[in-house]
Amino acid sequence: MTEELNHKYENLKNYFQQLGSAAIAFSSGVDSTFMLKVAHDTLGDKAIAVTARSHFFPVREKDETVEFCKKEGIKHFFVDSDGMSHPEIYKNPKNRCYLCKHEIFEKIIEVAKQNNIDYVCEGSNLDDNGDYRPGLQAVSELGVKSPLRECELWKSEIRAISKDLGLATWKKQSFACLASRFVYGETITVEKLAMVEKAEEFLLDLGFTQERVRIHSFGTEENAGTIARIEVNADEFSKIMKHKEQIVKTLKEIGFNYVSMDLQGFRTGSMNETLK
Repeated sequence: MTEELNHKYENLKNYFQQLGSAAIAFSSGVDSTFMLKVAHDTLGDKAIAVTARSHFFPVREKDETVEFCKKEGIKHFFVDSDGMSHPEIYKNPKNRCYLCKHEIFEKIIEVAKQNNIDYVCEGSNLDDNGDYRPGLQAVSELGVKSPLRECELWKSEIRAISKDLGLATWKKQSFACLASRFVYGETITVEKLAMVEKAEEFLLDLGFTQERVRIHSFGTEENAGTIARIEVNADEFSKIMKHKEQIVKTLKEIGFNYVSMDLQGFRTGSMNETLK
């Protein structure tokens, strides 16, 4: 670990020491896994993990949260979030992430109180400052802490320190909730969320290092259909072509009418490109 990285790592540990106790919003992603590891190493049982169960998050990710907490001996809690307290979430407005995060963090705060934990922490980092992130408004309003941002950690630095700490997530692909695969204003359904989850699971099993399957609906109620727009890193375009027949066959079996590849490749928050 470089001197600069070690300095940021020590700052993060000191940050948690000053908090004294923390409930970590844990999704099993690169950021939250790193944050939970450091918090638990620093605070012991005064650091707990809280995971949201929802149709918006893949089963694979939820299972990984369970495995990690068992391995590390971390107290692990779940909150259920189906968006029913905010049904408009499924209408997918531009502030969907704000509504969803607000609901989830309210429930995590309640779990923290029940376990005599003073603070709730979430895993955004400095890279998240450069994109449309309405969920951060909920973080601010509810007084949720953002240790990685406050300690000025970038994604690449989190990966580097995670590698030094022996965390398998150091090379895990970036993940965002499945609702981010939908065009703003398009109604989100449980069935379509399942289609996206199955399609992305299939691509992961094929060995793609970073991928998204964005879903686009078209037509009328009598003649409706869906398009899968696959995003992968540019250096894996050839792998798409190598497996194209298998990919098309599988995604059509999942329920997509058409299967396409985005020539711009993978990029975080590509659905935000439609925002004015």
